[in-house]
Amino acid sequence: MNIKQAKEYIKNSVNIYLKKDEFGEYCIPVVRQRPIFLLGAPGIGKTAVMEQIAQEMGIALVSYSMTHHTRQSALGLPFIAHKTYGGQEYDISEYTMSEIIAAIYETMEESGIREGILFLDEINCVSETLAPAMLQFLQYKIFGRHRVPEGWVIVTAGNPPEYNKSVREFDVVTMDRLKVMEVEADYRTWKEYALERHLHGAVLNFLDLKKEYFYHMEITAKGRSYVTARGWEDLSQILQHYEEESLNVDETLVGQYIRNDKIVREFTAYYDLYQKYQKDYRIQEILEGRPTVQAIARAKAAAFDERLSLVGMLLDRMLADMQEVMEQAACLTDTRALLLAVKNTVTEDTRPEQVAAYLEQLVVKKREQMLALDRAGTLSGEDRKKSKKVLLFLEQSRRAVMTGGLGGTANWDGPEQSGAAGGGEKAFAVVRERYEAAVSAMKRDTERVQRELHNLFSFAQEAFAEGNEMLILVTQLTVSSAGAGFIATFGSEDYQRFSQDLMLAQRQSRIQGQIAQLKLE
Repeated sequence: MNIKQAKEYIKNSVNIYLKKDEFGEYCIPVVRQRPIFLLGAPGIGKTAVMEQIAQEMGIALVSYSMTHHTRQSALGLPFIAHKTYGGQEYDISEYTMSEIIAAIYETMEESGIREGILFLDEINCVSETLAPAMLQFLQYKIFGRHRVPEGWVIVTAGNPPEYNKSVREFDVVTMDRLKVMEVEADYRTWKEYALERHLHGAVLNFLDLKKEYFYHMEITAKGRSYVTARGWEDLSQILQHYEEESLNVDETLVGQYIRNDKIVREFTAYYDLYQKYQKDYRIQEILEGRPTVQAIARAKAAAFDERLSLVGMLLDRMLADMQEVMEQAACLTDTRALLLAVKNTVTEDTRPEQVAAYLEQLVVKKREQMLALDRAGTLSGEDRKKSKKVLLFLEQSRRAVMTGGLGGTANWDGPEQSGAAGGGEKAFAVVRERYEAAVSAMKRDTERVQRELHNLFSFAQEAFAEGNEMLILVTQLTVSSAGAGFIATFGSEDYQRFSQDLMLAQRQSRIQGQIAQLKLE
C-alpha cells in the first residue's frame, strides 16, 4: 500500500482502539490492541503521517527513535528499595520509570490531552540488550515495571533489512503481535502532500517528467546510491532559500540532498532550464493578463516537456496566491469569534483600559492553547502560522486601544478620556476598524486572485487549446486543498466550464474505447 492508504488504516485502527462502551471502558482490552508496524523504505513519510493523524484527530503524539535507546533509558534504572514481608525487612531491586513512559505522562500534564499515539520509529533496530524486553512491551504495553497509560495507541515503524544494516529481523512470535503494514513509495500520493507543502516547482515539474527518479536505490562502484522523498523535500526548501538570497545553485548543492550522480546532473540542468523558462515566459505578466505575443507563440510551438514546465510554474504561483487568501480568511474567521467575545463585554460603563485588559487576556489564553497543542505534538504548521497572525492582530489592537486609535481615524481620542461615557465603546470601535480594514484587504486580494485565475485559463486556452495541459491544470487545481478551497469558497466560472468540458471529453473517450473493444463492424 502507499502511505496515504496506510494513513487511513492507522486512523481507523486508532479510532477503534479508543472506542469506549457505555461504561466508559475501552471496548478492546489493552492486551488485544495490536501495535501497528509500518514497514517501508526510509524517507517515504512515515513520521510525517503520524503527525498528520494526531493533528487531524486532536490527540497527542509522543515520538521516539528506538536506535537512540539503551536498556536503561527504555526500561528505567535499577535502585534498591526496602520492603517488609511477613514482618521481615528485605532489600529488593526496583526500577525508575522508563524515559518513554515518563514522556507520555509529561505530555498529558502539559497539554491536558489524555489520549494519544506513542510512535516508536526504527523499532527493528533496537540494541541487543533491549530486544528481549520488546516482546513484553508489544503484547502488554509495559516498559520495565510501568505500563503505557490507557488511551495511548502504539504505532511502530522500521526499514526493511536491505536499507539498514542495523535491522534485526523479528521472529514469528514478535510479528504475531503486530499489525504489519508494508508501505511503498508512490509519487502520485507524495505529490498531493508536496502541493500542500508548496514544494519548489522545479522539483515537482522534474519529477512529473522523471517519475522513476522519485525514489531510487542502487549499488554503484562508489557504494550505495539513493534518492528519497525526504531528500526531494529538503532540497526544495533549500532551493527556495537560495533563491531568496540570490545564491547560485549547482551540482554540489543538489548532491548534498540527492545521492545519485546521474540524477543530480539531470536535475541541475533542468533547474537551470526552469529558471530560464521563468524569465522567458514572464509568469507574472501572464497572470496579470498581459502575456507577450512571443510567450503565446512559444507555448504553442513548445514540446510537451516545456509546456508541462510552464503549466507547473503558473500553477506554483497561482496556488501560492490562493493559499495566501485562504490563510487570510481562516485567520479572520478565528479573529472574528474572539472579537465578538470582546464586544459582548463592552457596555456604556466599560473603560478603554478594560477593553485593552480583555484583549491581553485573549492573548495569554491563545498563547497557552498554542503551547499545549505544541507540547502534545498536534499543532500543525498551518495552525501555528494562523495562530501567530491572530496573536499579532490582538496585540496590535491592544496597543491601538491604549494609544487612542488607528492613524487618528478613531472617534476615541485617548486614555485621558477613559472616564468619559461610552469610552469603552469608542475603544472597541478602534479594534473593529482594524478588523474591517483587514477584511477589506482580503477582499481586494481575493478579487486579484480571481482575476489571475481567469487570466490563467485564458492563456491556457489560447496557448494549449483543450489539450493535456488544460487537463493537468484543472486536475492540479482540484487535488490541491488551496486551489479546491479557494474555488469552492469564492467560485470560478472558468474552472467550472473547463472541468465540465474535460469530464465530458473523458466520458466520450471511455465510451469510444468500450465500443472499440466490442469490435463492431
